[in-house]
Parts: sequence; structure tokens; C-alpha cells
Amino acid sequence: MRIIRGKYGRRRFDVPSNISARPTTDFARENIFNVIENIADIEGTDTLDLFAGTGAVTFEFLSRGCRTATAVEKASTQQRFIQKVAKELGADNLSLVRGDALRYISAAPKAFDIVFADPPYDMDGFAEIPGAILSSRLVREGTLVIVEHNKSHDFSALPGFMEHRAYGSVNFSIFKV
Repeated sequence: MRIIRGKYGRRRFDVPSNISARPTTDFARENIFNVIENIADIEGTDTLDLFAGTGAVTFEFLSRGCRTATAVEKASTQQRFIQKVAKELGADNLSLVRGDALRYISAAPKAFDIVFADPPYDMDGFAEIPGAILSSRLVREGTLVIVEHNKSHDFSALPGFMEHRAYGSVNFSIFKV
């Protein structure tokens, strides 16, 4: 895993082979972060990474100066990797939530400036996740929501839809509440 830009830019971490997550490719992550930075200033924001996996998106937010980053991940292998990388980076503004992202969405303890969600593409109920996020207490006026998905999903009818981006087989729907 490579952190692309910012204060941790160009740092590389070996992802354990037993991690089951499908990390967002470097190419797709670099491009979507260019889009995000053209829409919003990441510096000083509170960010949320749902279905964090390896934490690559979380660490990209941290590297680019967010105030706080919350990562929600259920799998203990991925949690341990995120903790290890955070410790190596000295990222004390990372909050790792060990639990189910769907429960986190429904419990929504607070609103964030930027919400990124990368659920497993084959997850039951995948198509309902963007709507659940957009109608939750995770968002407030001005929140930017990015959902990663495959090409078989079209979320353009949901409220706040701004645009769709595709980088190879990786697709993103972007919303502004």
C-alpha cells in the first residue's frame, strides 16, 4: 500500500497476504483524491472511511491534513494492519472503530465533512448503502460523500448526486449534501 501525497506521501507499507479486503487501486485513489481536492479542502476536515479495509483512504486523508479521521472496519486482520500503520506514522488523530459499518451508519454518532464508503461489491444490500448514508446523521449540509462501486450500479437518482467517475473498473459516485 502506498500513500500518494501529503505529509506521509510516498510511504509504502506491505499489506499482509491474509487481508481479505479489495483495496482501491493507487490509480483510482490518486484520481478520486484529485477530484475531492477540487471540490473541497481536505485540510482541517473531519473524515470518515466506512469499510476501511487496509486504511489506504484513511491514511490519504490524514496525509493531506484532515483534522480527524475515523475508520470503521469489522475484520480484525485489517484492524491490526490499520493500527500498525497508524503507529508507524504517529497518526494520533485517527479513531479506529472496530465494528460493522452498516451499524455505524444507522447509529451515526456525529456528522462528518467528508464520508468515503467502499463496501464489498458483492455485499447483500449494497445498492441501499448510499441512500442509508445520505439519510443518516453522518451527513449535514455541505458534507461530501463518495461511494466506490462497480459499473453495475447507478446512483444518479439519489439526492445530492454530483457526478460519476470511472477509473478502469473502479467507479465512484460523488454527492454533496
